[in-house]
Amino acid sequence: MKISTKPRPEAAKSALRAVPAPRRARDLLKLTQYPVHPFDQAHGVDTSGLVPAKHLATGHANDEHVTAYYGVAPSILRSLIAQWRETQPPHPIERYSFIDVGCGKGRGLLVASEYRFCNVIGIELNPTMAAIARSNAEHWARTHREDPTCAQPAPIEVAEQDALDFELPATPTLLFLFHPFEAPVLKRLLRRIERQFAQRPGTLDLLYVNAECADVLDRNPAFTQLFLDNVAMSPEDHAADLEAIAQQREYGSTGDEECAIYRYTGRSTPPIFDPAA
Repeated sequence: MKISTKPRPEAAKSALRAVPAPRRARDLLKLTQYPVHPFDQAHGVDTSGLVPAKHLATGHANDEHVTAYYGVAPSILRSLIAQWRETQPPHPIERYSFIDVGCGKGRGLLVASEYRFCNVIGIELNPTMAAIARSNAEHWARTHREDPTCAQPAPIEVAEQDALDFELPATPTLLFLFHPFEAPVLKRLLRRIERQFAQRPGTLDLLYVNAECADVLDRNPAFTQLFLDNVAMSPEDHAADLEAIAQQREYGSTGDEECAIYRYTGRSTPPIFDPAA
């Protein structure tokens, strides 16, 4: 009897499942809750720690492209907002909605609310992270109301949903991304923005921290790069970053982040949208 060397379909499938997927940068991260960042110590909120992608899975198709949660250094975001204001946005800051895409625990929302944005919105797919962000925002608003010496923050809301389903507001918009997902999802987000603006023109700028997929934006003719450079952390934030990243074997802290600013300027010819995209 001749013995076949070709595996049965069931065996072939098992063999394919047994082949480990190539390891990516996000796979090297480990879950940490400490150290507590000085921002949290000062304000009594919970935005510290690093949450790898595998702990953020929701069963959504985009789980494969999620990176991780790690709160943006407050000094980085403040510096980048200052840099954005030097680009001469077409509207006063009071007219802009600040939208944090993949807001996680919401540190970026709290920092942004220190400015005179008309509102601050976080988009977060993971329900646990969205709940933490809401709790932080409620605590932030309450403690500011109770302290007469504090300037009142911009109102904050958290939308628990996929960023690709989010409808941009009619107000001028400032999107913020701390590299929440990889290129495939970023491409789809940009297509969604273009699709919405084809139906209802609007104003949109984009702040991108840890701009690993800046080439995706650079290749999209509807977006114009206004700024690309490394932005330094404050000494306090760098010390906190060094302490936190020391727990990650494959990573280090340089005390800065590559940051970019883009403006939606549209295309010279209308885009052709794939109905399946």
